[in-house]
Amino acid sequence: MKNERHPQQPCHSAQTEQPTQPNQPNKVQPTGGTGTNIKDFGSTSLPNLPNESNIHCMTIIGQIEGHMVLPPQNKTTKYEHVLPQLAAIEQSKEIEGLLLILNTVGGDVEAGLAIAEMISTMSKPSVSLILGGGHSIGVPLSVSTDYSFIASTATMTIHPIRMTGLVVGGPQTYEYFNKMQQRISNFIIEHASITRKRLNELLYNTGELANDVGTVLIGQDAVENGLIREVGGLQQALSRLKKLINERKRGD
Repeated sequence: MKNERHPQQPCHSAQTEQPTQPNQPNKVQPTGGTGTNIKDFGSTSLPNLPNESNIHCMTIIGQIEGHMVLPPQNKTTKYEHVLPQLAAIEQSKEIEGLLLILNTVGGDVEAGLAIAEMISTMSKPSVSLILGGGHSIGVPLSVSTDYSFIASTATMTIHPIRMTGLVVGGPQTYEYFNKMQQRISNFIIEHASITRKRLNELLYNTGELANDVGTVLIGQDAVENGLIREVGGLQQALSRLKKLINERKRGD
C-alpha cells in the first residue's frame, strides 16, 4: 500500500514533517528498545542515545560466543560485536560512563577475558550490575568495572575452567588449562577484594555442586567473599555511576 508508513519510522504531524532532502541519508530515529540496534553492534557506530543520555548501557546475556559459532537456538553475546562498541564508547564525546548489565551463564574463556580486559582499561567510569546470574567467565566480567553490584536474588557460580570432548596429550593439556586458570584468577584478584586463598577454596570446593567442583554464591554471599562490592539494583548502580562521572569531571 502506498500510504503505509514504515514500521520503524516515527509518526509526525503534517505541521512538523519535513521533506527528505535529496542525496542525503535519512537518520535513524531512536526507539524505545535496543533490538533495532543489535544489527549495528558489529561496527564502531553507537546506537542513538535517547534523551541525550551520557550513560551507555551494555548487556552481556546468555552465553558468550567466542571463536566457535553456537547453535541458533542459543541466546548469545558475540564478543566481536562488543569489542568495537567498547572502543567507540571510549572515544565518544557524548558518553561519560558505562553501565554493564550481566545475566550470563559464561561461555568462551578467551572471549570473555578479552571483554573484561577491555572494560578494565577504559578511562571512563564503569559500573556492573548482575541480574539473574554472572557465572563462570562472567565473574571476571563482573569485577572488571570500577564498581560492582549484584541483585539480592542473583547468583554467581565459581568453578575452574573445564573442557568437554577429546583431549590429546594429558599432561600438556593440564598445564595449558592450569595457565589459563591462573590468568583468570589473577584478573579476579587484581580487580576484586577476594584473596587468592579464598578464591581457590571457592573454585575447588567439592561439597556443593553435584558431579563437579565449585561454589554457588547468592547475592550477599558474593559481597561477603569480596567478589562484588555491594548488593543493589538499577537505582543504586546508576547513582554510583553518576557519582563516579562527577568525580572524574572534578578531577579533570
